[in-house]
Amino acid sequence: MKTLKYGFAVALLGSASHAFAQYNADALRNSQLQPVGTARTLGIGGATAAVGGDYGSVAVNPAGLGMFQRSEFTFSPGLSSINSDGRAFNTTSSDSRSNLNVASMGLVFANRRTDDDTNPWRSSALAFGLTRTASFNQNFRYNGTPSQNQDIFRRFNDDQKAALDDLAYNTYLTDTDAQGTYIPIDFDRTGPLNQGETVRQTGANTQFDLAYGANYQDKVYIGAGIGLISSRYTSENVLTATDPQAPTSVRDDGKSFASLTLRDNLRTTGGGVNARLGVIYKPVEAVRLGASVQTPTYFRFTETYDTSLDARFDKAVTVDGQTYMSASSALDPNVFDYAVTTPFRATGGVAVVLGKFGFLSGDAEYVNYAQARVSRYNNNADFGSDNDAINNLYGSTVNLRAGAEARLDMFRIRAGYAHYGDPYKVQDVDRSRSYYSGGLGLRQNNFFLDGAGVYSTGTRLYSPYSISPTVGETPTVTVDSNQFTVTLTAGFMF
Repeated sequence: MKTLKYGFAVALLGSASHAFAQYNADALRNSQLQPVGTARTLGIGGATAAVGGDYGSVAVNPAGLGMFQRSEFTFSPGLSSINSDGRAFNTTSSDSRSNLNVASMGLVFANRRTDDDTNPWRSSALAFGLTRTASFNQNFRYNGTPSQNQDIFRRFNDDQKAALDDLAYNTYLTDTDAQGTYIPIDFDRTGPLNQGETVRQTGANTQFDLAYGANYQDKVYIGAGIGLISSRYTSENVLTATDPQAPTSVRDDGKSFASLTLRDNLRTTGGGVNARLGVIYKPVEAVRLGASVQTPTYFRFTETYDTSLDARFDKAVTVDGQTYMSASSALDPNVFDYAVTTPFRATGGVAVVLGKFGFLSGDAEYVNYAQARVSRYNNNADFGSDNDAINNLYGSTVNLRAGAEARLDMFRIRAGYAHYGDPYKVQDVDRSRSYYSGGLGLRQNNFFLDGAGVYSTGTRLYSPYSISPTVGETPTVTVDSNQFTVTLTAGFMF
């Protein structure tokens, strides 16, 4: 009788196909940030390490709170449009999506001493709020005809002792040889396949901040903050493969395979904590120098993963005296806990104030992604291979941000640019990200309104499954994406 070869292993490990050597990618995803904050901050490319006076500086350099003269409340909703091109098997497929979000929301309580008060500590501010520090929203797809060295049946020919091997066996797409190794039934007889996949990813990291800043003699500004992060990420993947030569009637060429559909669903939720310290110094009135450090963020995650495989045949498959024109198999959802520690970050910046006409600003942020770590939580899992992959794959980068603001009476005009470096040591494909931004603002006595648009571009690589080099070649999909986000900030001073 046909039995589940790795039944015990699957019961012990759950979704093994996902669990093997995947958490290094989770560590990178939660280590990469983006320009964040209010529309004013986004309009100048996120270059706020030395600017201050805006709630957007809390997530970069809390010393900027020391420059607040009055208390204020800000709310910043946003709308993003994301377009992606998936390139694989010599074809390109496009997809898109849009989503509403809250970029930030903050409440700042400022206390400024009167001019006749001789205390050198001139002002202070306490801030509460949230900032969306990372977005995981993306849809992409690809279609084409892979070489038989890369297609899904070549993966079935690679017995990796993982969940996918069991699913294929249970849906009669593989059998066993004399040694008990899984082998495809139709691998040598099924021609080139039409194969594609749709991937839908959603989620974000949102940081809840408590921060304090103080002003010493209008010359030195210091600040500190604690961030609590709420994280949510989902990925829904649907891979299909069909035999384009399959006739509509009963086959007479000895082949049986018609099509398959593989579904993977992953949901990850968790929380993290970090801390930031910062300082801004004004050597002269027109120049501000800023520096800040952020501790590693410690996350705890719980993931739920389930997978299923459906197969259809043009000619009945006989197993144990029974015939099948289709078959389905699924694994029970697997729940797994783990922890991630992201890298330490250090930021330096300079701002030049052009009197009442505006300012210029620039930041440089250092991050070493190889410092990220995955560790166990509520289990005895061994993440040694994932941490080895982090050390081997990732390196250090410098993220650069620059911006400018022009002041025309009550109006503001802003522009900015940010370049976030490629986190990979081997840069066969440039996976850096660029952000182009601009914005407008209006200032009144007790109210301000800012708008910003940010256009970003980037490239990533994706593999639907891995194949051992001795068996075949792992397919790689190049995903080129661009995103345009519009953010509005309404602020009320009191």
